[in-house]
Amino acid sequence: MAKRVFLIVLDSFGIGGAPDAADFGDEGSNTLAAVLSYSDRPFSNLAKMGLFSIDGEDDPRITDYLSKQESIPFPAGSYARVRELSAGKDSTIGHWEIAGILSGKPLPTYPDGFPEEIIRELSKAFGRGILCNKPYSGTEVIKDFGEEHMKTGSVIVYTSADSVLQIAAHEDIVPIEELYDMCRKARAIMTGEHAVGRVIARPFEGMPGSFSRTPRRHDFSLEAPSSTMLDVLKAKGYDVISVGKIFDLFAGRGITESNPTSGNTEGIAKLKEMVSRDFNGLCFVNLVDFDMKYGHRNDIKGYCEAMHEFDDALGTVMDGLRDDDLLIITADHGCDPSTPSTDHSRECVPLMIFGEGYQVPCNLGELSGFTNISDIVLNALTGRKYERRFVPAAGSSVQSDDNIMSYVDLTNLKTVATADDIKALIDKAIAAGCASVCIPPCFVKDASAYSDGRMAICTVIGFPNGYSTTGSKIYEAKEACDNGASEIDMVININFVKSGRMEEVSREIKLIADAVHEKGAILKVIIETCCLEEDEKISLCRIVTDAGADFIKTSTGFGTAGAAVEDVALMRANVGSGVKVKAAGGIRSEEAAREMIKAGASRIGASRL
Repeated sequence: MAKRVFLIVLDSFGIGGAPDAADFGDEGSNTLAAVLSYSDRPFSNLAKMGLFSIDGEDDPRITDYLSKQESIPFPAGSYARVRELSAGKDSTIGHWEIAGILSGKPLPTYPDGFPEEIIRELSKAFGRGILCNKPYSGTEVIKDFGEEHMKTGSVIVYTSADSVLQIAAHEDIVPIEELYDMCRKARAIMTGEHAVGRVIARPFEGMPGSFSRTPRRHDFSLEAPSSTMLDVLKAKGYDVISVGKIFDLFAGRGITESNPTSGNTEGIAKLKEMVSRDFNGLCFVNLVDFDMKYGHRNDIKGYCEAMHEFDDALGTVMDGLRDDDLLIITADHGCDPSTPSTDHSRECVPLMIFGEGYQVPCNLGELSGFTNISDIVLNALTGRKYERRFVPAAGSSVQSDDNIMSYVDLTNLKTVATADDIKALIDKAIAAGCASVCIPPCFVKDASAYSDGRMAICTVIGFPNGYSTTGSKIYEAKEACDNGASEIDMVININFVKSGRMEEVSREIKLIADAVHEKGAILKVIIETCCLEEDEKISLCRIVTDAGADFIKTSTGFGTAGAAVEDVALMRANVGSGVKVKAAGGIRSEEAAREMIKAGASRIGASRL
């Protein structure tokens, strides 16, 4: 279970390809592709979160961008393409669906302006005249109507392609609190068939010809029609912290702490602050500039630069996460800045998950419904873990200098080994007082039942080449422990070592060590010394130590050479005091085994000693 969940909505960061995009007039829209068309600069941290591994990213602008990258980091967690199921493409419905509500009916929009009866009712409630009443750009509307507003005192009411009613007023003409009060009155009027998603206060300042909007925008949202995950978490006593316009989008409901922001830069700063804070629950963040400043204004350059600002900060956020934290990054809709339209676009959105319960890279494919996100959040915070825990045999023999076999993992990893061969191996190991038997994974369950605690069972994963994925190795290790193995010998990804991808090698070993230790077993890390240069061996000694593994092991016995005394000595000199050394491969005599022990080995792997 997670203690803290950080859910970040990159407002409008769609990735194209919504199956029903044509129904919304958005066929071909792809916000991600538009952003990538501006610059080839890497998005290193979003790539690490899995952004460029999501299925279906075949837009030529994306493939062209990827072809120009020197390398794409391997994903660190889970990732998916998610399609919206609700009948809309606005922020309110998008966030409602993220929080668990499916909306079968779109919120009302007004491409020809609001009905006259609504305008009359608004004017009466405000005690002021009304100007404009058309769909309009927020910056253009104050340019065209601002001077008249200042002369007459009438307020500017306008809409957009979204389900919004916006009220613009100069702060010298209409004090900010009066503007907010107008919005509250408008919110009360806009109900029933006219229940727009948001009523938005749009204050501005300046003189004719140089008007500019102030940061005191405020959204008065329609309340969600039923409970959301925010309501559920608050009712259960969790912290529900909003950053940005989350408070406004949910009309304050289900929120325990609100942190309004003036834009992305402040929102990112607040996010970093929350990462360093202690709380128990959800930190829900909206970064609005992607949509408000860049998507709606068809500013590809600005959108791209804002994404880099976030990507740069994401590294700091990921580094600051604790072991029981979960980080989720997604979006609420698209807003392709490369199309003629300045409206939101019906697109799928990315889902990238990293942290507690999602440490293993995994492609989740395409998910139907943003509601999957609320399920992930609620399960992370309120769910339970059901672990199959096997208490393995340990210390089945005590090492003795008088008995060299007490150091030995007696091994049969032949591809033609039979169940009877494994039983015979166990009998021999018990009689000789061996440390364990090392056998193929397929025989672990049978061997555990046969030995019945009389002999520790060791098995191998990622064997013998080490180039299977981290996810498959972790699954192998957990299953082996559940089947009765008390010792796991894993092969590192030598391909990654040779490619200089040591960070990924380190992360894999740490994940497998954690998984194995959680099961009550020990981990031995096989580095296959015959494939390595001395500096690589030394680096791996440090990595194995830092990862918390129990042993470092020389060889699989399937490589071009086995254990060497000088390698054992080198490893003993460079691993931490808590890590033991296992020598394996080609050790066939007691004399050879004792040389390895003298050089620093604490365990010997052998099949014919």
